[in-house]
Amino acid sequence: MKRLLEVLGFVALVQGVLGLVHEFTHWHVGLVQRVGFLDRHAVYASVALVVLAFALFAAAESQKPS
Repeated sequence: MKRLLEVLGFVALVQGVLGLVHEFTHWHVGLVQRVGFLDRHAVYASVALVVLAFALFAAAESQKPS
């Protein structure tokens, strides 16, 4: 379970950072820009993904080692 939380946290962190890179540099990277209903809220979604990533990392650290 710890490894799964770490992997999901890493994916969320990468996608959040790539979404912010897209918003500020207009490079076409990341998945946030490709989700249609997030057109006007991509920055908020990217920041939420970064926060989610840190929450997943914290949850992974609180797990007992297996």
